[in-house]
Amino acid sequence: MSARFRLLAISAILGAAVAPVAYSQEPPPATQVGASQLALLNLSPSNGASLTVTSPAFASDGDIPFENTQYRGNIFPGLSWTAGPAGTMCYVVILQDGDAMSRGAPIFHWSMLNIPAGVTTLPSAVNTPPEGAEYGPNIRAASQPYMGPHTPPGPKHRYHFQVFALDRTIPGAAPANYTELVDAMKGHVLASGELIGLGQAPPAAH
Repeated sequence: MSARFRLLAISAILGAAVAPVAYSQEPPPATQVGASQLALLNLSPSNGASLTVTSPAFASDGDIPFENTQYRGNIFPGLSWTAGPAGTMCYVVILQDGDAMSRGAPIFHWSMLNIPAGVTTLPSAVNTPPEGAEYGPNIRAASQPYMGPHTPPGPKHRYHFQVFALDRTIPGAAPANYTELVDAMKGHVLASGELIGLGQAPPAAH
């Protein structure tokens, strides 16, 4: 076997070995299986007002860094939004994976409740809610800290960081699950917005 032939053979083998890495870079499916059940679509503002949501970690429809996922660090990426309209009493943040379902709904990753009206930024790596705010439920249980993406191997998933301005704080005991949270917000949303980030599995997960 000539040296050139051996080099070509080795290149072909290495190309096959890294094929899963390329596969992990595929864009999300054209249709989100959980699109119709996302909080943003089911908690419409009373006057159609919107919030602009940004993060220092990634751009709209950009890749979420692995440090902000469960694969590596699970560090909150940071989030900011424009101020809600007059009458805003608090904000609620809800994170859902629109490309994966569990228990008949988009995977519910994280929420934070009763963020004071004067607070429009959650710093990156935040470990505790701002004064007056509290962690809400996620798919695991009530009062849960940030649970970042854990995208399975394959196409990327869309993660919806949704922010809602409410005309009241959520009263009483913290909601135990997504249904209780949404029920407490219905009829009280003044404005809403979202930032969509793309999650994927790292090459080692393939």
